[in-house]
Amino acid sequence: MTLTPSALIQLRSLLSQPEPKLIRVGVKNRGCSGLAYNLEYVEKPGSFDETVEQEGVKVLIDSKALFSIIGSEMDWVEDKLNRRFVFRNPNIMRLR
Repeated sequence: MTLTPSALIQLRSLLSQPEPKLIRVGVKNRGCSGLAYNLEYVEKPGSFDETVEQEGVKVLIDSKALFSIIGSEMDWVEDKLNRRFVFRNPNIMRLR
């Protein structure tokens, strides 16, 4: 998984708390519509979590989500109504 410059900025902001924690990325099935990515704060890595580090920012990947996230790009996007992380995964085909 790679992190875009805007995702790096947002993650640095989230991780620079008085009590630093780690952020773990996981996935959940959403029925026919595919996968939903979720982020959570954790105190320490799970025993099988993988660590992605880019420009000093560390993100954990839940071991159950690893194969779903390989090759993905994590981005931070803002528009008039939303601010959110977006995952672009070239390995997932979209329904047309």
